[in-house]
Amino acid sequence: MKVIKYPPRSEWANLLKRPVASDRELPGRVSAILEAVRRRGDAALFDYTRQLDRVDVESLAVAESEFAEADARVPPQLKEAIARALSNIERFHAAERIEGYRVETSPGVECWKKWLPIERVGLYVPAGSAPLFSTMMMLAVPARIAGCREIIACSPPGPDGRVDATTIYAARLCGVSRIFKVGGAQAIAAMAFGTERIPNVYKIFGPGNRYVTEAKLQVMREGVGIDMPAGPSEVAVLADETCMPEFVAADLLSQAEHGPDSQIVLVSTSERVIDDTFREIEKQVDVLPRRDTARKALDNSTAILIESVRCGLQLLNDYAPEHLIIATENAEMLAEQVTNAGSVFIGNHSCESAGDYASGTNHTLPTNGAARSFSGVSVSSFMKAITFQTLSAEGIRDLGPVIETLADAEGLAAHKNAVTIRREALGL
Repeated sequence: MKVIKYPPRSEWANLLKRPVASDRELPGRVSAILEAVRRRGDAALFDYTRQLDRVDVESLAVAESEFAEADARVPPQLKEAIARALSNIERFHAAERIEGYRVETSPGVECWKKWLPIERVGLYVPAGSAPLFSTMMMLAVPARIAGCREIIACSPPGPDGRVDATTIYAARLCGVSRIFKVGGAQAIAAMAFGTERIPNVYKIFGPGNRYVTEAKLQVMREGVGIDMPAGPSEVAVLADETCMPEFVAADLLSQAEHGPDSQIVLVSTSERVIDDTFREIEKQVDVLPRRDTARKALDNSTAILIESVRCGLQLLNDYAPEHLIIATENAEMLAEQVTNAGSVFIGNHSCESAGDYASGTNHTLPTNGAARSFSGVSVSSFMKAITFQTLSAEGIRDLGPVIETLADAEGLAAHKNAVTIRREALGL
């Protein structure tokens, strides 16, 4: 990690700029995949699975026998851990109160809002360098609580032509109706447009590589909803002398092992803390199975020495990290001043991996600065609101002249007439 000492505020924006992968051909390649799936359906999916995943699958759908086999393959201890995590995820998400309301805005004019579940949703669960069955839990639980009528999922097959057993097991527990053995941009295309076996959905959720992200952005332009734009995973740690450097190092490494493009930032008021954290990283990284991946991520990461925790928090609010760990004195009080972050972890014992798996909050979060305007996935992500209004004769009598004046000012005569004709019918 490179170290920047006391950067002036004028340099913050440039200092915290995310690296952008330059690939001018990516949109075209993804567009070609989308069009092939749109035209050729399942045949294109079989071809892309053979080309890109290097595996032949007999069927795109996970069969009922595979659900039974997955149940047998997941160890009892892991089942217990999944059950505990699901309990917390359900408890947290079920507490979200999404209620409509009804208001009389003028005499005889009533307006109200009603929340409804999105009827058909698609979940994308990555399985590149590691199968992320926890993502299935994080997406399917709020979808079920929201009341979505149909929840399908796509996940890439492994070398054996099967979806990861733990992912299948978690899906069944969470109420996912069908899983399909397809990954990448082609999975997004299948859920967006529909194929012979895979139904089209109204909104697509889940993280993925740059092909998946680009595919989600392209299908969104065709009217299919997506959860949020996403980039490489991120963590930022704000630490002072009261932190435990070995904990900080472990948190940085837990993010670094995701991939070489993971974004990692350490902000501290103490040079000693930075030095001690670096020493701890060197001790801990060598025992990691994914140490090469972690080292590549750390090579592109930054530690910043800052004058005060208040200044550090201002810097990180500008950065808007996906995950923010506050390991400082009075951490909870400081957390109240966070304005831009996907999820915040307060105090020395609050590791980011708790949120990834089992604390209860969702781990599908905005990255790449999107936390300035996007929230993480929640029950409301799987719902939509419809507004209603009713005007009685009294309402059109009272509000009609206002509407006529406004429509006339915009030069929209038909709008004005829709009111005038009703007022005349009432003898006004």
